[in-house]
Amino acid sequence: MIRTDRIGDVVLSTPAIKALRDAYPQSHIAFMVRPYARDIVEGNPYLDEVIMYDKYGAQRGFLSAILFGLRLRKKKFDTAIILHPTNRAHILAFVAGIPNRIGFGRKLPFLLTRALNDKKFLGQKHELEYTLEILKNIGIEAHDKTLYVPVKDDSRRSVSLKLAEKGAGDSDLLIGVHPGASCPSKRWPLERFAALIDRLKTDYSARIVLISAPEEANCVAELKKIIKSEVIDLSGQTPIRELTALLKRCALFISNDSGPVHIATAVGTPSVVIFGRKQPGLSPKRWGPTGKNDIALHKDVDCEVCLAHDCKIGFKCLRAISVDEVFDAVKRSLQKNYKLQNTNYKRNCPL
Repeated sequence: MIRTDRIGDVVLSTPAIKALRDAYPQSHIAFMVRPYARDIVEGNPYLDEVIMYDKYGAQRGFLSAILFGLRLRKKKFDTAIILHPTNRAHILAFVAGIPNRIGFGRKLPFLLTRALNDKKFLGQKHELEYTLEILKNIGIEAHDKTLYVPVKDDSRRSVSLKLAEKGAGDSDLLIGVHPGASCPSKRWPLERFAALIDRLKTDYSARIVLISAPEEANCVAELKKIIKSEVIDLSGQTPIRELTALLKRCALFISNDSGPVHIATAVGTPSVVIFGRKQPGLSPKRWGPTGKNDIALHKDVDCEVCLAHDCKIGFKCLRAISVDEVFDAVKRSLQKNYKLQNTNYKRNCPL
């Protein structure tokens, strides 16, 4: 299996791994990902091998990619299931001499032996379902659509130590907040995140943990300037293996549309997720959280055409979502999934 796009996309592909293992219990199953997604799949009990493809490192140039494909040839794979169409993924599978190459035919379809019509841009169903559609096309039905990301003991210990150093105890109500995102059209205004955090601190005595990728450090720094209450800043300090453990520890996760949302779902932590953009292929219907206790917030502000990051009206869709609406979603989630004992919330099903 090959998926070389983002972290959240890889997480949403994990049910396909189990479905493939259920169908072929004796097969050698490998998953190819980019290095940053390694910890999403390494340790998955249904995989035999994780293969790293570093487009911007060791395999940066075209020649390096071809040589990588030739090395793959030595493994003698029978089938390549390409879960996200890219030119390089299709070229690699072809150069590797894999007889059966199955995927969506949006990029270099002539290199596939079975090219599915790619209608993802229509956003008619969830990305998870589009992924499983490839397996269904070769006669494999997924009976379990649960996301899976391993939470390792050493990561739990490391996160516990970092939280303890910040004064967070085991009985504290811990809420993770991710104010960043890959595109401005996904980012709820920072002043609203600040108002929400201050309200959560006041009303619930919650310990708020800020997370982000290292490249989002400026976003978190700006947010901290306008937050009135104390927060735990772990932004840029939790690689994926530790992020999974941190999100597992949280009672709730509040985020823009981003990869960590799907990690939270995979480890069983409810999320409240804020969406902008109207394009069907970018909507919550396709990319929303999949957990039964997750809440997605999205407003249609009647844009005729969504310009995404080139928005000319100041991301009105994001600004249409108020602090009160997000707070109410948080309140509903906590009331549904937690119970109040003294002044602390405790999970109905403790970790």
